[in-house]
Amino acid sequence: MRRLMQLPAEVRQYLVVTGNYWSFTLTDGALRMLVVLHFHQLGYSPLQIAGLFLFYEFFGVVTNLLGGWLGARIGLNRTMNIGLALQVLALGMLAVPTGWLTVGWVMAAQALSGIAKDLNKMSAKSAVKLLLPDEQQGALYRWVALLTGSKNALKGVGFFLGAGLLALLGFRGAVLAMAIALALVWLLSLRLLRRDLGRAKGKPKFRDLLSKSRAINLLSAARLCLFASRDVWFVVALPVYLSAVFGWDVWSVGAFMALWVIGYGVVQARAPAVTGRGSGRQPGGRAAAGWALALAVVPALIALGLMLDGQSRWALLGGLLVFGVVFALNSALHSYLIVSWAARDAVSLDVGFYYMSNAAGRLLGTLLSGWVYQQWGLVACLWLSAVLVLAAGLISLALPEAATRPARCD
Repeated sequence: MRRLMQLPAEVRQYLVVTGNYWSFTLTDGALRMLVVLHFHQLGYSPLQIAGLFLFYEFFGVVTNLLGGWLGARIGLNRTMNIGLALQVLALGMLAVPTGWLTVGWVMAAQALSGIAKDLNKMSAKSAVKLLLPDEQQGALYRWVALLTGSKNALKGVGFFLGAGLLALLGFRGAVLAMAIALALVWLLSLRLLRRDLGRAKGKPKFRDLLSKSRAINLLSAARLCLFASRDVWFVVALPVYLSAVFGWDVWSVGAFMALWVIGYGVVQARAPAVTGRGSGRQPGGRAAAGWALALAVVPALIALGLMLDGQSRWALLGGLLVFGVVFALNSALHSYLIVSWAARDAVSLDVGFYYMSNAAGRLLGTLLSGWVYQQWGLVACLWLSAVLVLAAGLISLALPEAATRPARCD
């Protein structure tokens, strides 16, 4: 503890923010797996289960937009703590007798969890910007990559945690245990997180919700396409395909998806060592376009492999691993660019707007994943994924190469 107190104040705050984010992420991943497995046991179809998460994704769009404005007005410490408290409440809503767990009730709890998740994520990503000076771009990239990568790895661990808690404690006992643990984290955060972190000097007006930066608008559009390209085949189509065509049981599907997410997070954390090499300068718009265009090739090749052999495990699983690596590099690079380009005085406004696009991409991908797979199958989902990534790459060609925030335009 003494060694911890001797660390610079900025590092201690980074550790608090990261600890909050990690704790929340474990419960978020575990809750998703709990809901999937529990309602699968109750006889729900995969598409019905996916429908339980639609409010989770929809309210992420709203929360990121309004949450950035709220963070600039009241401080990121408060929005992060509100997110933790809302997740405790969402878990408590699910700790009711099984007969109360109607579709509407679960969707409402998931909506609350989605609001909590995006308040927590927006606050964590924005806070990192404020803990380092603008000239330390290399350190900023490493801190953002570590925060993002570790979060995704822990989300995969959360999948295993959810399955384990369900087996040991049952659904109600599992959500109660997570609610108690996260409530303790929330109480620690109230004490340790710095007051007024990220509060703007002036009170931002409601019209400031929309970004005036051309670079951030373009990056947000690219992010929407990027995440829609992943979820259009990963959220519903892939698990259903693994079960229906490969004959995997729900535990095998869940374990594979969890391991994929963990590996994805590990690659994200290592992204600066890959995308930051070369001249020593931090990557900009050119790198974002190049990595996106490289990623567009991967789902197209998987689709071709499945067209030649509809049950090819090598084409699908091998391609999925390659897609995960290249997608993780794209995602980490985007996460660094938004934090780097965000305005220091109102960082949560720019970061919130950007992650609103991220949530919109997830929502679009989730909706398309079920519909396109049901109508035309996994190959169609993969071709649509390739088109969406290509769109992200083409949009990124217009991004500036600046290592720091480009000028705003009115």
